[in-house]
Amino acid sequence: MAQSAAQLDPETFTCCLCLDLLTDPVTTYCGPNYCRKCLQHHWDAEEERRVYSCPQCKRTFTPRPVLEKNTLLAALVETLDKAGVQDAPADHCYAGVGDVASDVCTGRKLKALKSCLVCRASYCDSHLQPHRDVPPQQRHKLVEPSQQLQENICPHHDEVMKMFCRTDQKIICYLCSVDEHQGLHMVAAAAERTEKQRELEKTRVKIQQKIQHKEEDLKMLQKEVESIDGSADKAVKDSEDIFTQMIRLLEKRRFEVHQQVRSTQAKAVSQVKELQKKWEQEMMELKSRDAELEKISHTLDHSQFLHWFSSLPALSPSPDSSSLEIHPLRYFEDVAAAVIKLRDEIQHVLMETQTNISWTVSNVDVLLPEPEPRSREDFLRYSPQITLDPNTAHKHLLLLSEENRKVTHMKEVQSYCHHTDRFTYYYQVLSRESLTGRCYWEVERRGVVGVAVAYRNVSRAGELREIIFGCNRKSWHLHCSSGGYKFRHNNIRTDASGPRSSRVGVYLDHRAGLLSFYSVSGTMELLHRVQTFFTQPLYVGIYVDPDSSAELIKVF
Repeated sequence: MAQSAAQLDPETFTCCLCLDLLTDPVTTYCGPNYCRKCLQHHWDAEEERRVYSCPQCKRTFTPRPVLEKNTLLAALVETLDKAGVQDAPADHCYAGVGDVASDVCTGRKLKALKSCLVCRASYCDSHLQPHRDVPPQQRHKLVEPSQQLQENICPHHDEVMKMFCRTDQKIICYLCSVDEHQGLHMVAAAAERTEKQRELEKTRVKIQQKIQHKEEDLKMLQKEVESIDGSADKAVKDSEDIFTQMIRLLEKRRFEVHQQVRSTQAKAVSQVKELQKKWEQEMMELKSRDAELEKISHTLDHSQFLHWFSSLPALSPSPDSSSLEIHPLRYFEDVAAAVIKLRDEIQHVLMETQTNISWTVSNVDVLLPEPEPRSREDFLRYSPQITLDPNTAHKHLLLLSEENRKVTHMKEVQSYCHHTDRFTYYYQVLSRESLTGRCYWEVERRGVVGVAVAYRNVSRAGELREIIFGCNRKSWHLHCSSGGYKFRHNNIRTDASGPRSSRVGVYLDHRAGLLSFYSVSGTMELLHRVQTFFTQPLYVGIYVDPDSSAELIKVF
């Protein structure tokens, strides 16, 4: 009985749910066999739908079937168990898609545990036993299961490739080393692997360092996102508060004007009504006197008429209504005109400031700052096209070059047409192009020259502090002469030290609020650096003393 039991296929008595030998086997109406607990658990999961299915053929049953024990199958399973038949391998032990299958197994192949480079085959755990127990096979090279074993075999000599030719950079077998590669630099593949492994480890260290740096960069970027969100939220809140304050101020002023007009109205109407009441009283008295006089005029007795007439009291003096001038009334029209003027002024201010606000918002630096240039070559990468604007040049300044890059002070007044942008007092000129972002330019000077940056709306006429570069809040100015350098902003002067040179370099990082001046000769030496906050686009400014000139050098 044991022999016949041993010849039975154990898979016949395996539960397709738990993949083990059947325990308390039951059979569905459609035929498949299951462990009672496995099938009950499967149907418990379907209890809500009240529809029960066979896990294997998917046939459905309603209501839930009553399970009966398959006594014949239970007896066979018991016999198999007593005969010592092993359980069928679990499904996860069989080779599937992407797995390396054992080359020795027959029928359904199990997954390979190791591959042998000598035998050129892959083995499951049971077939790998001779490589563990037999001494000659114990010396075989076992590796992780591989489907590319054939790649380690020389296609010319059918030998395992254990050599590496450094000259040709390829793996070869021993016969190749004494045939095609004789005399070349060859080493054992294991030795080359050791050396390459060291290189690999060094590369991994570099990659891990880069990963670490990238992780730090990502953390910085996340902080940048949080900072941007926080700053934007704060800007919106602060702006809302400020606009609310302005609206409240306007509402308060509107209420005050309303109250003042109504108060003046009430006072004026009261005065008019008081005069109206007085005049009505006088009119009633005059009508009474007129009636009395009319009565006397009809008296026939002359003596009585004269007696009554002589006893009449004199009329009290009163203003003649004819003295009142009749003209179109304009009592409160001037109030509306004054409010209209206020509205126009506010509208003008809003239009003027809206440009600055929009520009400031659109130029918010939302990226991490780039490192500042180190060498002149790095600076030259940021050189823009800059020309001077003839409409801003003082009439003693001559723009000589065709591209308006050179300016010279002239004794004679130049025949420039009138323009509102022209400097009328100081020998200054601005560039046509505005500057934002990163910019670098160089000025070659002869004599006394000022190199500056300024906002476009810097004053052209008026008080000297409003006009001269560096004497106001709208310009930054480096004065260059044979005596040295002096920097000025908002009329505060600072000495700038550095080597004398006929060429000055200027670097601007608008978003970072950085402005630097350099003495340029063989090298670049820093003369002065400014860290501030720019609220508008900047323009290049040049000041030229008599007998002096300056030129924007083409450096790109």
